[in-house]
Amino acid sequence: MNKIKGLLLLTAILVTAACAPEVGSEAWCKAMSEKPKGDWTANELSDYTKSCVFK
Repeated sequence: MNKIKGLLLLTAILVTAACAPEVGSEAWCKAMSEKPKGDWTANELSDYTKSCVFK
């Protein structure tokens, strides 16, 4: 039973990750602009600045 739960969890994670927009894409920039700035990581801030501000 635990193996089935583990496989379901792994599948859910992979499906969710596959649906995330590519970093630097227009969809990603829009999603980041709607995300609270306090929740951004240092990498997200750097990527946003490079990809969305200085296009």
